[in-house]
Amino acid sequence: MADSTTKTVGVDLAKQVFAICETNHSGQVIRRLELRRDVFFHYLAQLPAKSVVAMEACSGAHHWARLCLRHGLTPKLIAAQFVTPFRKSARNKNDRNDAEAIATAAHQGNMRFVAVNDVDQQARLCWHRVREGYKVESLAIANRLRGLLAEFGLAIARSDSALQRAVANDQLRTQLPDTLLPLLDDLYAHWQQVKQRIAAIDRRVVAHAKADERSVRAQQLVGVGPLTADALVASIGNGHEFANGRQLAAWLGLTPTQHSSGGKARLGGISCRGDNYLRTLLIQGARSCLQQAKLANAQAATAEQIWITSLASRLPFGKVLVAIANKHARQLWAMLRRGEDYNSEAWLHHPMVQRSRKKAIVA
Repeated sequence: MADSTTKTVGVDLAKQVFAICETNHSGQVIRRLELRRDVFFHYLAQLPAKSVVAMEACSGAHHWARLCLRHGLTPKLIAAQFVTPFRKSARNKNDRNDAEAIATAAHQGNMRFVAVNDVDQQARLCWHRVREGYKVESLAIANRLRGLLAEFGLAIARSDSALQRAVANDQLRTQLPDTLLPLLDDLYAHWQQVKQRIAAIDRRVVAHAKADERSVRAQQLVGVGPLTADALVASIGNGHEFANGRQLAAWLGLTPTQHSSGGKARLGGISCRGDNYLRTLLIQGARSCLQQAKLANAQAATAEQIWITSLASRLPFGKVLVAIANKHARQLWAMLRRGEDYNSEAWLHHPMVQRSRKKAIVA
């Protein structure tokens, strides 16, 4: 079905009809197709081996990428923001133009691609996504309960425990209409069910983290618990897609934006791009590290705690947290990539430290 000269196939994924743009080795368009989902499945099986199949990294992309691998093809997933510049017209956005832009982007020699997740990685990430959804739902239900009570002059504190006490308080219930109580009880029961589901997912995530050697190793770092360790391993695996820890930190959005020109470096605010969920977990873990560093005895403090205390004395609270999270991202990359346990004295073996020591000895 596919032409023998096909080198790269750009695919604009959809629910039912996929737009396809076949290009040769020089990037010229050979053929355009629109195939339904079931036909696209057979289309992949007939492509020449080692053909490049490029897709945007959207819902279902990893599934189709794994299918391409089974057929001996080379899947390439591209982040949507990297495809946009290659669309010929920003005003004429359609599936046909998107497929061509994806194929053109895949031809770029310096293009960055998204790693294909295996089935286990995707399944583990699903637990985290559903947990986040339950958290949003739990907060919405709690706010709904407070809103209903406020309609009748009962202002409840923001904590969950205060809300639970208020709903169970017989004295407060007498101030409410009898017709409202069944609705209030039903909503409260639903809230408790959602909280129980969050607790059940937490137990499952902890079990995942205990069973994976990489997650256990990641938890050796202060501020990294089972939730962060499991999410990190499920997202990046062994970290082989990143050349160094700096790339991982940039992918997580923990590095500043740049507006440099003419040899003058201009750094902006933290980019906050990339994986929002992992970035949030690392920053929350940085809070506990900062707290421990402040409580640590000056004589028994580690080199990292001394560094954190120094940062806290001269930088705002938010910047300190981001700096700690950035450092943790780099440390976690090194631990996963090299299969090493956490070593608080590893910085002593850095070439720059060794060079400065030699200069001090010579002087």
